[in-house]
Amino acid sequence: MPTPNYYPLYEHWYKTMNWLLDRCDRMPKHLRFTISGRMVTMATDIAELLLEAIYAKEKSPKLLSINLQLEKLRLYCRLCKDRHYFTLPQYEYISREINEAGKMCGGWIKNQQAA
Repeated sequence: MPTPNYYPLYEHWYKTMNWLLDRCDRMPKHLRFTISGRMVTMATDIAELLLEAIYAKEKSPKLLSINLQLEKLRLYCRLCKDRHYFTLPQYEYISREINEAGKMCGGWIKNQQAA
């Protein structure tokens, strides 16, 4: 039986999600049901999809869904930077982390297609 803690993408996303949730908690309260709420939902959806992919026989559909969610999250992070909810260093950090997660997910997809 797989153990999620042995999957580098899972570990990476857990740390990234933890950082992002902390930033979303600090956003203005009027964003709770819009931007920050959507970002929290996307981040947690990605974590759930990762767990589903780890345990699924057919991993590719879950991994493709993760890639799409990462793209959506990139959009919201950019919007947060443009609206000054994220500082430039915060935006640079989360962009790097999302890009790294995307690369890891892409590598996993290629590995599944080769198998």
